[in-house]
Amino acid sequence: QLRQPRLSEVVADILRKRILGSQLNDGDMLPKQEELIAEFNVSADPIREALRILETEGLVTMQRGSQGGAIVHYPQPTKAAFMLSMVLESRKVPIDAVQRALRQLEPACAASCAAQPDRAQTILPYLRAALDSAFASIEDAGLYISYGRQFHTELVARCGNDAISLVVGALEAIWSTHVDSLARKAENFGSFAIRSVRVSTAKQNEKIYSCIVAGDVDGAERATRHFFSDRLQELRGWRHTFDMDP
Repeated sequence: QLRQPRLSEVVADILRKRILGSQLNDGDMLPKQEELIAEFNVSADPIREALRILETEGLVTMQRGSQGGAIVHYPQPTKAAFMLSMVLESRKVPIDAVQRALRQLEPACAASCAAQPDRAQTILPYLRAALDSAFASIEDAGLYISYGRQFHTELVARCGNDAISLVVGALEAIWSTHVDSLARKAENFGSFAIRSVRVSTAKQNEKIYSCIVAGDVDGAERATRHFFSDRLQELRGWRHTFDMDP
């Protein structure tokens, strides 16, 4: 038996489509409650409930006071990462499963980067900046880990396929947040506390970069897969639980 949607759900769906369809800009204010009541010809309760639904989804923020109202927010990839993290945690998925997923998916992103004809302008400067920062901070394990993760975040974000960037980027964000949290709270760097390990990973990232520079699609994929094969061994000493900050 089909359930009839509530009025609040109908209103929320219409407003959601307006936000996602760019009829409203990020940072715009939704019409005042009185205007929405008049437009939809409903009472105040369904309007308030619809706004609560959108607020829970992160599409609006309610601002109180005489000048208040609902401020529009476009969906952000970080929200997807946080929701995915909660789903994985609720299913008791170990954190190293995220690393294993990246091992399967990120090589495709590296290959895509190497295939981009405009990579010299849209990809390489960002990868180079992350690499240079990582090499410059090689003596500081915490900083090095942060810049090392930045290299892979940029690689995924700039691979040229928005769908892949979003999905793999969510996994990257989960792993990066986990790593950063451990480094910040416990200074538990695992094997990365060893300088030779940091130097080795920096050189492996440099290899990935060189393949992308050369447009070597197969080489970029192999180098990235090799990187993650080695990094799975670096999980020793890391706490295998999720730790995502809202």
